[in-house]
Amino acid sequence: MKHIAWLFKWLLKAAIFFTLFAFALNNQHDATVRFFFGQQWTAPLVLVVLSAFACGLVIGVLGMVPRWWTHRRAAARAQRAAAALAKAEPTPALPLHGT
Repeated sequence: MKHIAWLFKWLLKAAIFFTLFAFALNNQHDATVRFFFGQQWTAPLVLVVLSAFACGLVIGVLGMVPRWWTHRRAAARAQRAAAALAKAEPTPALPLHGT
């Protein structure tokens, strides 16, 4: 079963790779991206799409950084609290009523 899952994973990776490779081969014609103030960039369409994807990825990661820092601080605080709790003496068990 483990071998079948491994094989399926590699077949899926190969299918994604060949799909993207075919996309790149089918979109080799030039595309012009016009910026502000008359600036323009002419490159193959696949590079334009790849650049837009990379820019979106970078913007998304940068947007998540403050939240990641907040979670890291909260996790460190919880770890310190757990360590302090573990060092503290255990409290004696309270007797149950009626026993």
